[in-house]
Amino acid sequence: MTDIKLRARLEALASEYSNRADAIERDLSREHAQSFSEQATERQNDMVLQGLLADARASNKEVQQALVRLDEGTYGECEKCGEPISAARLEALPAASFCINCAD
Repeated sequence: MTDIKLRARLEALASEYSNRADAIERDLSREHAQSFSEQATERQNDMVLQGLLADARASNKEVQQALVRLDEGTYGECEKCGEPISAARLEALPAASFCINCAD
């Protein structure tokens, strides 16, 4: 995959994670119901949303770091052992920073 296509793919992922985080933040900022039972359910839902928000932010950060590695010319190299990360792994996880052996 060319650097241009790879950059476009990574930027699309970053945009997707950012949009997801924005939508979750909007959901979390809504007002809660007046009844106690409904509030309890909404608070449980908020805990799930907070977890999803943390995941979206972490994934976006990983993609941003992958873009930095792409700019530096180190994208696709394992950050631990320096060996190439397999194309199949990068296809499945474009922001992967470790080869499969080091990720274990």
